[in-house]
Amino acid sequence: MRYLFGDHLLDTARRELSRGGEQVAVEPQVFDLLVYLLQNRERVVSKDDLLGSVWGGRIVSDATLGSRITSARRAISDSGAEQTLIRTFARKGVRFIGEVQEEGTPAALPPEMAEEPERPELTPPDGPSIAVLPFANLSGDPEQEYFADGMVEEIITALSRIRWLFVIARNSSFTYKGQAVDVKQVGRELGVRYVLEGSVRRGGNRVRINAQLVEAQTGAHLWADRFDGSLEDVFDLQDKVATSVAGVIEPKLQAAENARLASRRTGDLNAYDLYQRAYAMSFTYQQRHALALLEEAIARDPRYGPALGLAAQCCQQLVANLNAPDREAIQSKGIEFGRRAIEVAGDDPGVLADAAMALAVLGEDLDAMIALVDRALASNPSYARGWHISGFLRLWAGQADLAIEHGEIALRLSPRAAKMPTFLIGTALFFNGRFEEAVPRLRVAIEDQPAFPNPYRYLAACYAHMGLLDEARGIIARLRAIMPEVRVDLLLPYRNPQHRELFLSGLRLALGETT
Repeated sequence: MRYLFGDHLLDTARRELSRGGEQVAVEPQVFDLLVYLLQNRERVVSKDDLLGSVWGGRIVSDATLGSRITSARRAISDSGAEQTLIRTFARKGVRFIGEVQEEGTPAALPPEMAEEPERPELTPPDGPSIAVLPFANLSGDPEQEYFADGMVEEIITALSRIRWLFVIARNSSFTYKGQAVDVKQVGRELGVRYVLEGSVRRGGNRVRINAQLVEAQTGAHLWADRFDGSLEDVFDLQDKVATSVAGVIEPKLQAAENARLASRRTGDLNAYDLYQRAYAMSFTYQQRHALALLEEAIARDPRYGPALGLAAQCCQQLVANLNAPDREAIQSKGIEFGRRAIEVAGDDPGVLADAAMALAVLGEDLDAMIALVDRALASNPSYARGWHISGFLRLWAGQADLAIEHGEIALRLSPRAAKMPTFLIGTALFFNGRFEEAVPRLRVAIEDQPAFPNPYRYLAACYAHMGLLDEARGIIARLRAIMPEVRVDLLLPYRNPQHRELFLSGLRLALGETT
């Protein structure tokens, strides 16, 4: 489909925007935002509409959303002051108001991209299984979203420590954030028997949690309760909710066992608040800002395991920028945070897995990090991120088949958060030489998060080894739209030299390099 407005032409088939015949550089996510606004120009689209359609239900900050709208305006010669094409409606959303002409019908896409893959109904496991949906923030303050989200994260963590309980990962359950959901549909899509939903109201020093447990197949309400307390009691409130849900699902569970498994992560509420803010930022690629908050939290509580583990992860991701002037200092800091995280982790699976992933990339012994992830998964077999991290460590160790297996487990535990496990599986298939099977996986990973550069590199290398050089160079062109400098001298932790050379030789072919 081609949309004409003013002197602009937007071509969805070619994914190109031009002005006066000259092509306009636009980030993939901003392009998707423009397409969505054009397709829905007859109405005002809300923040939730944009998050659901452009971001796939992922959580992003208002600042990130605002910056993308600003970029979209800039790309079509509009501005926030003029709003001649994209108008903001206070407390409602935005709408494309320019005069638009449409030409043609949507061009046929490659079969693997022609439509969103069907989401098959998943069969619940034999034992008890649950998804915890995002709790509504009833505080009247959008800035408190992170607090409500953090509360749910802690409840998921507490429930995940119950070995007999299959718990869907946060990344999948949070794709329903801001949506009016049918719990029966949630049960079918996530393959669970029970759904927990609720709300959080924070006012001053008081907090109230309302929660209800629903049987997904019938929609029957099994339990509902309200928990009130002061912020000093917030950890006890989280534990009470988790214990109550577990008691309804499995009456034989002893409350004492759940209390023993649940552990308070920090006694400093300010450190906890800083961690939750940083955690929310880490999902929007604001690693430097997140790291600054985490360092404040760690200064308040030097043995705060989740903050140490997440800080190591932030450092690992920042080190991936080979041009960063402080790269060596960040690497040293990340190693220190990772080692300290392991010292205080005990059997906390999240802290162990985060530290293992970070330290493996930052240069620590890979076999030791694999052992750490195995320890994390022994503690919590339902930890989707742990299986995902384990898959990458196995891939780096040269065990591509095991990486695929662990990626599939991560997908089952978190079926709505497909980006990273799908990328893992596609990469493992690439290293196994199963290029035709790898292509659709890598394309899904790209379309799920167009700003993430790594799937582009592997898809380009994959096409190159298949002899499809035009397709490979097309993918490189898309990659350059989000990062102009595409380098071959990457930080590659692969132990198998054949894997390393397979990737690098394919990337060189895609880039048109002869050596």
